[in-house]
Amino acid sequence: IFNIRFGATLVGPAGTRKSTCYQILAALMTNLREKGSENQQFQRVRYRILNPKCITMGELYGEFHPLTQEWHDGLASSIMREFVAEESDEKRWTVFDGPIDALWIENMNTVLDDNMTLCLANGQRIKLKAEMKCLFEVNDLAVASPATVSRIGVVYMTPSDLGWMPYAQSWTARALPAGCPTWVGERILMLF
Repeated sequence: IFNIRFGATLVGPAGTRKSTCYQILAALMTNLREKGSENQQFQRVRYRILNPKCITMGELYGEFHPLTQEWHDGLASSIMREFVAEESDEKRWTVFDGPIDALWIENMNTVLDDNMTLCLANGQRIKLKAEMKCLFEVNDLAVASPATVSRIGVVYMTPSDLGWMPYAQSWTARALPAGCPTWVGERILMLF
């Protein structure tokens, strides 16, 4: 999706391994680059995670101090400024891990379209680089506007596709003693 869109959304209920999905993708891309892959799509990946619903709009994008009228960048604008200042081919993802709200996501529309620009309340505009991407990890898109949904790639992760077997497999891998033969773990899994 990141080859086509600037923003992507992983949608699904808790426990569907949305976080694990993008963390594995980032680790895989980084590993392939470090092992000498010639493919330019595989670059080192660094990401910063924030929950947009646990802070105010001013804390997210920035605001003027009510007494001094000085501008203070918010968390998202600080992360994006930091990423813009870097000169490398490294991929940089800003991960918004929390429910989409009609208020804060509308400010992201210019980031997600072809402009790739974050417009702040003080009139500043942060032009993002092609190496930067936005990833949204949400339960649903119920309050996202059609304008927002049309700008992002959506991957729906269903709990039925995952099932419970990965939990049992990881449990047997952790719970069995180190010297235990592999057939014991396989036999235990057959009981499920």
